[in-house]
Amino acid sequence: MSQNHTETLVNNVKRVCDPNPNPSFGRDSHVQQVAPGRHPASACKIKTDETSRTATCNVRTLHQKGKLENVVKEMERMKLNILGLAEVRWTKAGSMKLGSKTLIYSGGHTLERGVGILFDVTMAKSLGSWCPISDRIV
Repeated sequence: MSQNHTETLVNNVKRVCDPNPNPSFGRDSHVQQVAPGRHPASACKIKTDETSRTATCNVRTLHQKGKLENVVKEMERMKLNILGLAEVRWTKAGSMKLGSKTLIYSGGHTLERGVGILFDVTMAKSLGSWCPISDRIV
């Protein structure tokens, strides 16, 4: 594999110039980046002509009895497809089904902070896999 490169001096600094510019200098092939555990051919696709409604909410805590059910009712009332949740205040990370909704969440070691995402049926089908990063990032 031979490539023709020319060296030029710019401000007395040697620089390599590629006569045929590529997106990534020195590589002939590229791999498409996708989320962990997902393959582009097997990932579900959302129809592009459909609109989706997304919102975020600081729930202050989901540790109180009945609070999660109220959040789900509000999501249905506002006809949201995806609802991002802040200050969930649950420990560890996980997912659960709530009727037709799917909740994924990520928390810490104590009942502080934590985030979650609530999906409706159509958006949950598009979720292939997910990875909890911290109590602030899913």
